[in-house]
Formats: sequence, C-alpha cells, structure tokens
Amino acid sequence: MPGQRALLVREIGKPLELVASLIPSDQFSRDWGLLVTDKLPAVLCKDVMGIVSKTGQDVDSLQVGDRVIHRAEVAPGFVEGGLQEYAITDARFLAKLPSSINDDEAATIPTNLTSVATALFVTLGISPPWTQDTPSERPQSILIVGGGSACGQFATELAEMAGISQIVLVGGDEPNLKARGATHFIDRHIEDGDIISKIKEIVGDKLLYALDTVNAALGLHVALSVLSRTSQGKLARLVPVGPLEDMETYGHKVLDVFANEFVKHPDTMALWERLPGYLQARTITPTAFEVKQPHGLRADVVNAVLDAYRDNKKVVKANIHL
Repeated sequence: MPGQRALLVREIGKPLELVASLIPSDQFSRDWGLLVTDKLPAVLCKDVMGIVSKTGQDVDSLQVGDRVIHRAEVAPGFVEGGLQEYAITDARFLAKLPSSINDDEAATIPTNLTSVATALFVTLGISPPWTQDTPSERPQSILIVGGGSACGQFATELAEMAGISQIVLVGGDEPNLKARGATHFIDRHIEDGDIISKIKEIVGDKLLYALDTVNAALGLHVALSVLSRTSQGKLARLVPVGPLEDMETYGHKVLDVFANEFVKHPDTMALWERLPGYLQARTITPTAFEVKQPHGLRADVVNAVLDAYRDNKKVVKANIHL
C-alpha cells in the first residue's frame, strides 16, 4: 500500500468485527444526495471502527491487528466508508483504541467528536486544550444548546478540557451532562423565556460564545438572546437547515460549522494523536449506542435507522456489525 494509508478489515471467524455507526448525515446522503449526488454508487457511514489488516510503506505508528477508529471522508471510490467489509484510510487521522473501550463504544466517537472540535476550535476560534495559552486567554463562559445530543455531550467534555470555567447547557439528562463537565444545567422543556432568564442569571452580559447542536429556530433564538449586548458574540450552529430570518437583528456573528474544514486542519492531527490518552483517562467518553440485529450488511436494517432519522424519531446511535 502506498504512503500514509491503512487497511481496516473485519477479522473473519473472530468475534471482533468492523463496526459502522450511523449518523443523521447518512440519511441526508441517502435522501438528498449530500456529498454523493455526482459520485454514485456511494458507500455511506462516516463512523468506522476496524482492525488494521495492512499498512502503507510510510506508516510506522500502526501494526497489523491494532483496533482503530476513523472518520470516513468522501474519497474516490468511497474507500473510507463504513458500510463495507474493507475500508482504507489515512493513518495520520485515526486513533488506536485502548483496551478499556470496546468496539461499539469506540464507533460512537469519530464524527460527532471531530464535528464539535471543528465548531469550538476552528469556527469559534477557541484555543484547543493542547495549546499553551494561559487561563486568562481562554473564554470564561460558553453556552451549549442541545447539550443532551451526542455532539452536545462531546462539546461539553472538550469545553472543560479547554479550560472554560462556566459551561452552561440547555438540554436533558442532567446527571450525565454534569458528569461530563457542565457547570450549569437548564432543562430544555421549560418556557424559552425562562431559559433565557436563567442563562442571563448565570453569565450576565459577558457571554461571547455559543454552540447550537440542534439547529431549531427556538434554540438559535435563545442563544442569540443571551450573548453579550456590549460586545459582539459568536454562535456556531451544526448542520444548518436554513437561515434564521431575523438573526441579523441581534448583532452577533452566526457561523455555520463545516466539519470538513477540520479534516486537514493543523489541530486535527493533534486531536487524533491525543485521543487514545483521552479515552484511557475517560476525559472523552463514548455516548449511548444500540447494536442492530441481525448482523451483516442488511439494507432493510440500515434503511430502518435512516427512516427514523428522516421522520424525526428519537434514535439511539445505531451500530452495524459487518
């Protein structure tokens, strides 16, 4: 194999398998042609856990048999995608797994983690935890709307690692979010006016950074309403579904997150290099998942999950064992 490439494969006849974990953008690709319209046939699934079967001549960081995770990108032939028995990826942008994390847990991590890393450290411009900035140079507060989502959970952990002292979350599952580093929790089920009041009681007029992982108009309104009135704030939104008609009236920057910006960003390699240690220390922890049955590449099983995303049903992250 040439260069910095690695081949991941399920181990035939052994219990370890390649695990492909579905995400909402897989439904967008199926139904809207997101990133695949002019490239069909395409292989879906960006979250991949597998076993290293072969490495390129320039790879010295991996050995055959290593368990790894990677985020599949749109490459010629879709060789990186998860819904196939073999996947080829760039060995510089994956993470070896410690024994403390199992295959299915690991498969929940790549896309959601790198997406919020993009939002925090590229889109919003917050210094990542592996830089040498002093505490005085780091933001004091951040608001995360949709904190209970998988992206929200990882964003909470990264914000804590980045040294942000006030991490205010709007979401559900308070015990889980507090365990991940949230300093303040606000139930998303209360009235939006009450949510805004509670946030302002915590941050005053000093909030300059917000991340919305859900993209509902209500969440955007809440975030824009609590950013500082005396300084221009920034709101990053994941997978934007359209403009908020009156958002310019708030006077803040509304920034769309393009996770592909992080693929070759200088901080990307730093994150992947440190991720095994973060996982071992449980600084980064997996999210909930459900292993779909029966095993194997079954179109009916995959489509049922994607249909649930399409129909806005509650979906636990679905893992497909190949």
